[in-house]
Amino acid sequence: MFDIRKIQEQVIFKAVKDQSNEAVAKAIVVGSDESENNPSWVKATMKRLEKQFDRDTVVQIRRNCQCGYGMDERLALLNELIAESASLEEFGSQAKANAAGLYSDNGELYLQFPFCPCPMLEGVDRLETDTWCQCTTGYSQVLFEKAFQCQVEVELLKSIKMGDNNCLMKIIPEKDIWK
Repeated sequence: MFDIRKIQEQVIFKAVKDQSNEAVAKAIVVGSDESENNPSWVKATMKRLEKQFDRDTVVQIRRNCQCGYGMDERLALLNELIAESASLEEFGSQAKANAAGLYSDNGELYLQFPFCPCPMLEGVDRLETDTWCQCTTGYSQVLFEKAFQCQVEVELLKSIKMGDNNCLMKIIPEKDIWK
């Protein structure tokens, strides 16, 4: 059975351990209450992470926590959109792109969701910081780097769980892949 909590515990443990050591990783992932429900665990784990590391390290850790769920299907869609486009503007203006939450505006590419796409945040009313949401920037970075075959920066601009009306990321490819 697909257990997103176990997956997140494992990826957070590995990402924290890569930045520090096993003891710190265990303290952040497990904390003092192993029986926390998912919403409580998410909030408590992010507080422990933010207390232990500076902001840049926290963001890097969370970007390395993406689960990769559904990556192949999303990559296939991006590759199809790329093949049918002659520019970033065309890429972001296709009906299939728009249906998937992609759009271009003034030569820049955005990805938006009218809902929170993270299954771990089901039951979380609101987050105090965007730390948890950084995993989706990591996921999007991996996805778009595979599709565009170049470095891609992803900026989180809005988050539903932070009180915004949608989740919004800016996708910034290092180069124009259509040249």
